[in-house]
Amino acid sequence: MHVYEVLRRPLTTEKSNYLRDAYRKYAFEVDSRANKQQIKEAVETAFPKITVIDVHVMTMPRKARRSLRRRQTRWTSMWKKAIVTIPANQRIDLFEGV
Repeated sequence: MHVYEVLRRPLTTEKSNYLRDAYRKYAFEVDSRANKQQIKEAVETAFPKITVIDVHVMTMPRKARRSLRRRQTRWTSMWKKAIVTIPANQRIDLFEGV
């Protein structure tokens, strides 16, 4: 898998914003086939001044979504989330000001 295919998008939720500010942990949606080493390489390639200390990976389960008229139940697909820890003196500018 190519390095630029691993990271899909940054996640900006209340919890991820708290983790970013308090613990320097950044959350990304990643490709479901990616492993921890590939995620680390992708973050360090996409953000050249960043060194990754730790990577936590979790697979998010699918969820049921009902249609507007409540006649059908559809399911969202499963996806993978990665939480990346960086040193205290570094920042990823993509997340700042969000």
